[in-house]
Amino acid sequence: MNAFMGSWRDAPDDAVLVAYASGDGSAAQVLSQRLVPRVLAQAKRMLADRAEAEDVAQEAMMRLWKIAPDWRQGEAQVSTWLYRVVANLCTDRLRKRRSLSLDDIAEPADPQKSAVAQMLETSRLTALADALAQLPDRQAQAVSLRHLEGLSNPEIATIMDISLRSVESLTARGKRALTDILAGRRAELGYEDE
Repeated sequence: MNAFMGSWRDAPDDAVLVAYASGDGSAAQVLSQRLVPRVLAQAKRMLADRAEAEDVAQEAMMRLWKIAPDWRQGEAQVSTWLYRVVANLCTDRLRKRRSLSLDDIAEPADPQKSAVAQMLETSRLTALADALAQLPDRQAQAVSLRHLEGLSNPEIATIMDISLRSVESLTARGKRALTDILAGRRAELGYEDE
């Protein structure tokens, strides 16, 4: 701690504030170290929100620095004045919280799909299952493993005990066949805009 800060350590708050107003930067540091923890604690108690409390504490200290040149030593305690400012700022924020109408509050996002989206998905899965059932078994298996299960062609080759080239051929023929089978149902399955 420098010598100037040490000289203000035992001085009353109003004397330190007057020194700050006279241009002593170390006085501001001393006063901040004394008062910010107290006003922050008061704001946290009132608002139950640390981020908001920090905003209030910062605003209160800014107001203190602005009035410093007009401060009349001995008339009021700096801490009392500051607590009142913090209380008023917190009260204003609490009123704003209460004054929000329900229309101003965003609806929480529903993680569930809408009923229409669920029905459309069910219809699409049913149509795909019906179309897959019309394919030869090996094609249906290769397409399902590749495009529904997300497996790689080498993995499918191992599972089906066939060559990589055979997997590529089966999945390509299977996709073309599915496209032909489902082509007439695009609008019904909600794909008309895609």
